[in-house]
Amino acid sequence: MGPKVYVGGQAVIEGVMMRGPKYIATAVREPSGNIIVQKDLVTSVTDKYPVLKKPLIRGVVMLVESLVIGLKALSFSAQTAGEEGETLNTKEIVITMLVALGLAIVLFIIIPTYGAKYIHSTVSDSRLLNLFEGLLRLVIFFVYVAGISALKDIQRVFQYHGAEHKTIHAYEAGLPLTVENVRPYSTLHPRCGTNFLLIVMVVSILVFAFLGWPDLWLRILSRIVLLPVIAGISYEVLRFAGRSKAGWVAWLIAPGLWLQKLTTRQPSDDQIEVAIKALEAAKPDDVDEVNGSA
Repeated sequence: MGPKVYVGGQAVIEGVMMRGPKYIATAVREPSGNIIVQKDLVTSVTDKYPVLKKPLIRGVVMLVESLVIGLKALSFSAQTAGEEGETLNTKEIVITMLVALGLAIVLFIIIPTYGAKYIHSTVSDSRLLNLFEGLLRLVIFFVYVAGISALKDIQRVFQYHGAEHKTIHAYEAGLPLTVENVRPYSTLHPRCGTNFLLIVMVVSILVFAFLGWPDLWLRILSRIVLLPVIAGISYEVLRFAGRSKAGWVAWLIAPGLWLQKLTTRQPSDDQIEVAIKALEAAKPDDVDEVNGSA
């Protein structure tokens, strides 16, 4: 038996995207009921520049590439599901990513950093101030996730998210990919992107704790500049957690699994069938190892 191969994925509109070591496949159910699969070769800038595969650096590269792939998959799924008339071009993808990054900076950097100043009059310890800022960031994150999870359309996407996780579990267990084999598995997965986001929040608290408490504009700037560092560290933590079977690691990732109870739902058999189609198209045909977020 060869080395373990990891496949990652993402829920999209009426479908699932799966990424293996060589192929990316997005399966979407059309309004007619047919399942359409788009399959592409995996291309990465790390193949041209191997230095980008080094620890800490690879996490940032993986994050950017995953965002681009995810947006393309969402665009394809929206078109196939009959919700949009055309796919996103490169310019539109870049604009979408910049807008999303801007909103994330406002929600998770500017607002909590600004909000923390209101306890500055009673707390002078910079570490406590940074801790309060981090806790405020976590609260905003939880409220955001809980808010979108209450939306009906998003709940359906979360069902596909659950189907994606179940299918990857069955694949990693070495079982034939059938609805019957996939159905019993958990909708929670340790390599999920939800885990990654929570790890980012926790790592940011630890990193920012040592930065003191400078003026507001400098605090905001420092947090933006250090985003790649935090993403790189968080990816290595997630990568390690996804491989390790140690008991203390299971305890460490437990909060991320609990959070997935908000971002996944139990899928129908039809949704599992779509996830299976995506994984069958993306799964590797050799034993090369790959790392992905589930």
